[in-house]
Amino acid sequence: MATHKITDDSFEADVLKSSTPVLVDFWAEWCGPCKQIAPILEELSEGLGDKIKIAKLNIEDSPMTPSRFGVRGIPTMILFKDGQMTSMKVGALPKAKLLEWLNESGVG
Repeated sequence: MATHKITDDSFEADVLKSSTPVLVDFWAEWCGPCKQIAPILEELSEGLGDKIKIAKLNIEDSPMTPSRFGVRGIPTMILFKDGQMTSMKVGALPKAKLLEWLNESGVG
């Protein structure tokens, strides 16, 4: 299972109405740390299977959603459960730190 690409238009259906927790990665094409973390998120997506959905939202193509959730720097990862934002991390974190965060959040 790979990461899902989402947009402002699909955000409600893909994230807020998801029965599974969703980790949304807010990123941009020009962002170096975003590119660093992309393969880690792919690995997590495959490793965690159906426990969590990992989605990527390009802030340039879809500016409304990051603005709505107060995203100021990228990469920013926000965890959503049952339609609610439950946790946020900013910056490119190593895989171990991301797993620790997800475990603390009850996913993983």
